[in-house]
Amino acid sequence: MSTYDFIIVGAGSAGCVLANRLSADPARRVLLLEAGGRDRSPNIKIPAAFANQFHTKLDWDFTTEPEPHVDGRSLYVPRGKSLGGSSSMNAMLYVRGRPIDYDGWAAQGATGWDYAGVLPYFIRAEDNSRGASEWHGAGGPLRVREQRSPRPLCARLLAASEAAGIPRIADYNGPEQDGVSMFQVTQSDGRRYSAADAYLRPVMGRPNLEVRTRATVLGLTLTGERVTGVRIAQGRGEEVLTAGEVILAAGAIGSPQLLQLSGIGDPEMLRGVGVAPRHALPGVGENLQDHPFVTNIYHVSDTRTLLGADKPKALAEWLLRRSGPLTSTVAEVVAFVRTRPGLPAADIQYHMGAAYYEDHGAETYDDHAMVIAPVLVAPKARGRVWLASADPTAKPRILTNSLSHSDDLASLVAGVKLARRIAAAPAAAEIVIEELKPGADVDSDAALEEDIRRRLMLIYHPVGTCRMSDTDPRAVVDSALRVRGLEGVRVVDASVMPIIPGGNTHAPTVMVAERGSDLILGATPVRAQPAPVGAA
Repeated sequence: MSTYDFIIVGAGSAGCVLANRLSADPARRVLLLEAGGRDRSPNIKIPAAFANQFHTKLDWDFTTEPEPHVDGRSLYVPRGKSLGGSSSMNAMLYVRGRPIDYDGWAAQGATGWDYAGVLPYFIRAEDNSRGASEWHGAGGPLRVREQRSPRPLCARLLAASEAAGIPRIADYNGPEQDGVSMFQVTQSDGRRYSAADAYLRPVMGRPNLEVRTRATVLGLTLTGERVTGVRIAQGRGEEVLTAGEVILAAGAIGSPQLLQLSGIGDPEMLRGVGVAPRHALPGVGENLQDHPFVTNIYHVSDTRTLLGADKPKALAEWLLRRSGPLTSTVAEVVAFVRTRPGLPAADIQYHMGAAYYEDHGAETYDDHAMVIAPVLVAPKARGRVWLASADPTAKPRILTNSLSHSDDLASLVAGVKLARRIAAAPAAAEIVIEELKPGADVDSDAALEEDIRRRLMLIYHPVGTCRMSDTDPRAVVDSALRVRGLEGVRVVDASVMPIIPGGNTHAPTVMVAERGSDLILGATPVRAQPAPVGAA
């Protein structure tokens, strides 16, 4: 039986950060467990190849239950299964969210997690090519860069967005988010720069840090109200590992599943699948949120799109110069907009690029295209994650309840209409040949609603299932990320977010782990002083 100071479950965006920060003291023995393998695949390293990982051994390959508000369809939920986790699979888009998001966390009982409390950890994590400022960091582990070879069509999308009434913004990760800009990306020299690249690989040689891949955690071990370790399966055998503290960083699907498999959750649900309840915590798995999206796709005359990016010429350019279309994140232009008056922040985020992207990249088109995809960034729908069985290898059940709230559907309808106005602006209209999706015949609000329900997808940002609060009785962890009512266990990943941030979730997850590492080590959390504009 092996004993560690810390066992971290999951080597994703949060787990890699924790492994780095917690092993900085050579006196602490740290074990990082990852169910997947190493992150060596070219489909991880080549930015534009990220969708090639879907439905492979690099993917947990989850799907939801039939969703009642999207025509009973099951929605695909990819999650990275290798070192780096979903930061080895995502589209590398660096987005923090808005000050109001984090002030909302604090208002729901996440003490200290307001914008003034999280900004220093965004800054600490960052090595931004724009340099250090009041809002940004330089010299941190996570490289944030300008896009290396953006498609020429992006200039048209920027100009068309401005013509449609969306102002240019210099920094959507500053105090104000609304506007249109080029995405910044987590890349280095045209190559993906995951959390494993940023945080784990530089410290792999530490003698006090052990990293095990292909190690499946079967559950937590408990003695009374204290978690003492984990049970794992690796190879053909099982092993019990003990620790002073176990930290779940398995993500918004994996972390609640592991708690439930260990008898921590809603006792009635647990008994229903044959798991003996050990600690009643009904909020485990509740509060699931994700960003749903739909696509507006156009056949265009511009031939400098991502069509043919998988051909030998593009691959040679990437291999020799780390430039060209394979450096693309597919979505290269971003815009945040409020679709109706009175909203406190943007409800729609656009992902735009010179590509045909439908059905998560599985549907193809043999000519040049551009996509303008409205993403609902402030969903009111809430779902849940729960066990299908007591078998640790069985996938959990997932339901997002996407579009269950009328405001969510209204925002997406408005988002599709504004996307059409962008495409109709002169800079874009000059190259548009035809609207492929939704199609010119989808012209009424009722037809748009029907089309959205038929084609809606999730954009890979599940959060919230181990919600953090000091005041909500159904919260799973407190503001120090300790599982309520138990000792020796915390959750540090996207599952603790009370409200989904307004944007892509990799950067916020890194921030959670940066601040979480200070809390675990007993360091006084840093706060921005004086509090920046927008902070509570």
